[in-house]
Amino acid sequence: MFTGLIEEVGFVASISKATNTRICVKSSLEVKIGDSVSVNGACLTVIKKLDNGFCFDVSPETMIRTNFKYLKPNDPVNLERSMIAGVSRLDGHIVLGHVDFVSNIKSIKNVGEHRELDVYIPSSYKLMVVPKGSIAVDGISLTINYVFEDFIRINIIPHTWENTNLYAKKTGDYVNIETDIIGKYVARYMENYDKSTLDKFMNGLL
Repeated sequence: MFTGLIEEVGFVASISKATNTRICVKSSLEVKIGDSVSVNGACLTVIKKLDNGFCFDVSPETMIRTNFKYLKPNDPVNLERSMIAGVSRLDGHIVLGHVDFVSNIKSIKNVGEHRELDVYIPSSYKLMVVPKGSIAVDGISLTINYVFEDFIRINIIPHTWENTNLYAKKTGDYVNIETDIIGKYVARYMENYDKSTLDKFMNGLL
């Protein structure tokens, strides 16, 4: 489990493809073999340590469901080690490291010192996004400002822009998206009730 607060921007050192894909990342984070690390929002397990980083084996399923298939050596990636329960505040939101889908950046606009980031959202996930709700973009915990027909708008403060891989992003680039787990549970709960049952429930609250 993660918070969506990026600890470090690492850089892809190498990508090798055999039965599974192995991605090695240059990083100064202290990790040990077996640790879980969020890489661009996807939870991966450290399987090898290097002098200046570490490596992960990536399954075919993860390659399909994430933007890892577009990574190249020297690309920046967002890194976050798993949270330690009870030790620090949860300043971001609950991020599981299970990427829902890969999206495209619709546009990036400068608004004063901030940026407005527009990201496409498929119709199947429209119910999972709400204004002022949380979303993880490449593992970054961000707040949704506006929800439009097929995209969301997010305000990016200078600190986030400069300390994540967003600084290297441009229109059309691919990003990993994980919607809020609370929204998923609510949507699933609502699927199990027809309108009449929901009406009775709501009337009981009035």
